[in-house]
Amino acid sequence: MIAPGTDGPAARRIPLDTVVLGVDPGTAVTGYGVVRRGADGAVSLLECGVVRTRPGGELADRLREIYEGLTEVIGRTHPGVLAVEGVFFAKNVRSAVVLGHARGVALLAGAMHGLRVAEYPPAEVKAAVVGAGRATKDQVGLMVQRHLKLKAVPKPHDAADGVAVALCHCFRGFGPAAPRLAPVSIATLAAAAGVRR
Repeated sequence: MIAPGTDGPAARRIPLDTVVLGVDPGTAVTGYGVVRRGADGAVSLLECGVVRTRPGGELADRLREIYEGLTEVIGRTHPGVLAVEGVFFAKNVRSAVVLGHARGVALLAGAMHGLRVAEYPPAEVKAAVVGAGRATKDQVGLMVQRHLKLKAVPKPHDAADGVAVALCHCFRGFGPAAPRLAPVSIATLAAAAGVRR
């Protein structure tokens, strides 16, 4: 099923049912999550995991490993969209620049495979999945579990974060498609995660 574009019949058409690859980039560990969004807005997890690079390796080699790992996931799951967590402002400029390299490799992998690419700031991912832009990693993981009706929170956190990015696109990239879950307070999520505020 597809939704017509807004620029006439020849406009790009956006599939209402698609597979989204969400990526949380990092040079040591890049988390990913592959989520199917049905035409009715229902979401289901296809797979999630991490691409780990060799510790102490040259940056160029680590970036190649990220590219190859994401390429394997794309070839296995055939997503239509790549959603990547965007840039955030870090106190450590070098860390932000290196993270930017990993992010660029993820964007390149999507472009090289003809995927539509979307970028979301970290606060928007958290707001879409948890309802609060300053949610903790534990809270994000719990809401990923809840949205997808999983038996457990995806592990490690990097994988859960990749799934959260994919869910953000499923909820924000298609209009008001987010499932109508009962509101959950940040205090409730913190208590469930065993986090003291």
